[in-house]
Amino acid sequence: MRTDRSYIYLFLCILNFALCTGTYAQSSQRMHNLREVVVWGKRPMKDIGVQKTTFDSIALKENIALSMADILTFNSSVFVKSYGRATLSTVAFRGTSPSHTQVTWNGMRINNPMLGMTDFSTIPSYFIDQASLLHGTSSVNETGGGLGGLVKLGTIPDVAEGVNLQYVQGVGSFSTFDEFARFTYGSEHWHVSSRVVYSSSPNDYKYINHDKKVNIYDDDKNIIGQYHPTERNRSGAYKDFHALQEVYYNTNNGDRFGFNAWYINSNRELPMLTTDYGNERNFENRQREQTLRSVLSWDHRRDGWKFAAKGGYIHTWMAYDYKREVAENNWSSMTRSRSRVNTFYGQAEGEYNPTRKWYFTANISAHQHFVRSEDKNIILQDGDKAIVGYDKGRIELSGSASAKWQPINPLGLSLVLRQEMFGDKWAPVIPAFFIDGLLSRKGNVMLKASVSRNHKFPTLNDLYFLPGGNPDLKSEHGWTYDAGASFDVGWKAPFPVSMGGSVTWFDSRIDDWIIWLPTTKGFFSPRNVKKVHAYGIEGKLNIAFEPFKGWIFDLNGSYSWTPSINEGEKMSPADQSVGKQLPYVPKHSASLTGRLTWKSWSFLYKWAYYSERFTMSSNDYTITGHLPKYYMSNVSLEKGLKFKPVDLQLKLAVNNLFNEDYLSVLSRPMPGINFEFFVGITPKFGKKKTEPKTDNY
Repeated sequence: MRTDRSYIYLFLCILNFALCTGTYAQSSQRMHNLREVVVWGKRPMKDIGVQKTTFDSIALKENIALSMADILTFNSSVFVKSYGRATLSTVAFRGTSPSHTQVTWNGMRINNPMLGMTDFSTIPSYFIDQASLLHGTSSVNETGGGLGGLVKLGTIPDVAEGVNLQYVQGVGSFSTFDEFARFTYGSEHWHVSSRVVYSSSPNDYKYINHDKKVNIYDDDKNIIGQYHPTERNRSGAYKDFHALQEVYYNTNNGDRFGFNAWYINSNRELPMLTTDYGNERNFENRQREQTLRSVLSWDHRRDGWKFAAKGGYIHTWMAYDYKREVAENNWSSMTRSRSRVNTFYGQAEGEYNPTRKWYFTANISAHQHFVRSEDKNIILQDGDKAIVGYDKGRIELSGSASAKWQPINPLGLSLVLRQEMFGDKWAPVIPAFFIDGLLSRKGNVMLKASVSRNHKFPTLNDLYFLPGGNPDLKSEHGWTYDAGASFDVGWKAPFPVSMGGSVTWFDSRIDDWIIWLPTTKGFFSPRNVKKVHAYGIEGKLNIAFEPFKGWIFDLNGSYSWTPSINEGEKMSPADQSVGKQLPYVPKHSASLTGRLTWKSWSFLYKWAYYSERFTMSSNDYTITGHLPKYYMSNVSLEKGLKFKPVDLQLKLAVNNLFNEDYLSVLSRPMPGINFEFFVGITPKFGKKKTEPKTDNY
């Protein structure tokens, strides 16, 4: 499916070392950071026992057309399984499944309680100010259930003083339009922010359909050849609207009150498969969603301690409709799925730092879910009562206490104990132990090791989905071990250089892995049938330097090797899945981001790689049994312009630079080379405003 361009990619990988980070608005700050001396062997006590990948504002605010799925694809080594733009995109750490990834927004868990996972294509990157990945055992510091890890998302409560406006217009291939507007107001006590994103596109890109062949005939109607036809992505249009309102009041006496409300209205067609020979005009395959997420918060700070309380509410309405025209003007509804989720959330947490050597935390949170799910085309009978779905409520409690101890400056120890309850079932105590040690001040070389137990309850669909839910499922559970090293070094001569990186080995064994299997009744049902051994290596490297005044170069790279092996009991005498890699889990994944900034110009090159993935548990090398490896390259060029009334940002982006012909999911076509152009407008009001502060996140 792809031609061999290895020499091009090798050249571009080398070229990446000469590329940089930064945009025009941030280049001066970046140069200042490069000239600073690295602080040796000192880290906040709250970071002891935390292995995380943090994304800076440059990556998050690259352009308005990106979702968090795009950010994670090109800036981390986690596996992003995408069905295409504006379709389901899930994230999985270390060879686990998407439901093993926990996601929080401003402290509130936003995983769908029905499916247990999060669609990252519905999270605009311009709505996120702070993002980090907590790998493996580190996720226990925040919540349970993250057998792979945690994605932590948040917004910044502080904005620049005075009134500020920003507007960005994007126009792209396939008649794609993206618009973003933001209004902020900042004063001594009040910080107000309003953001809006609207995206729409017919999404009708062309692709080569490798699942079909067209015959070539001679004059005598004899077949003399075949070719794969070029088709359009049919019925893949979308319209997404997002609005985010934030209000904060700071007493400047240790108390801050906040309100966040995020509204989503999405209307998406699901495109036809490459194996579908039907006419797109003869069917409708549509998904609609309306979601409101809201959080009220209170932070109370004093010398040596902090208390915070939060309350939240999530409402989600989702509809999926599949119709076909069985005869002219005669439409038949195959699926009419409706679901409503109402979640009430509460949390209280405290931090206490009595001395320089001790740091204590405690946290308790509750999520009360009320879920109604039904397919109005499926009706079952229970005696004389018709059943069209399930209507369930479930309380989820999670509490933790931790102690961090630094007996001497080079050594840090951390112990976390977590307890969770889902419904009326308690999980065993979840312990996690971490040790960090400074091996050498020269190079700031640190060694880290940890061990943690974790526990994940079945989702509501696992238990009650109609038909097929299994209320007798056991929880997934296992142990994870991490060990690694990191370094951070910098120097000023002959020019400023900053370099850092880490490498981590991990080993995770998960029992009672849940998998959906076909039944003799013609539908799928989940079972606890697997033991999975996931292990491997994660690595990160970043380097930035300023060889000439005004020239900033940066390279950020990540790599992950993640065998994820089914070691469970055989499901049948003929089962060939034991000892094989789990489906849709690549053994190798990598990303590189290179940036170059000079004066008001900025050039960006992004590269991502996924190795082959199997679509069958038997790992068969058939046409439909595996997906070939692929590389992805994107570039963009940005120019900043300053005028007396406004600042302008112009950006041209080219996605899939080499027109890679690839699949992320079986039978789901992906776009070839495409273009986007963005214009950002920032009006100026009076004197120059100060930059917003950021919390220690």
